[in-house]
Amino acid sequence: MSLMKNPAHPGEILKYEFLEPLNLSEGKLARHLNVPRTRIERLTKETTSMTADTAFRLARFFGTTPQFWLNMQVNFDVAHTKVDLANIEPLPA
Repeated sequence: MSLMKNPAHPGEILKYEFLEPLNLSEGKLARHLNVPRTRIERLTKETTSMTADTAFRLARFFGTTPQFWLNMQVNFDVAHTKVDLANIEPLPA
């Protein structure tokens, strides 16, 4: 299985690949999406995760898919989650 070594947070992509090129503020995007401004601000500051609700709204607004946004979050989470698995025995075949 090939995993990205350091995938971007979806908020980073939102900020640098969508908002900045379109000269669109977090507040203005939030108004278009009918969500609190703080939801978009926390996302672009990478202090919160992409939710399915936000992914559907972004997909509709930008003409992408919800999977585009959610897959970024999953890739980010898998790359950055540290779990101690030492005490878990695999199920025997």
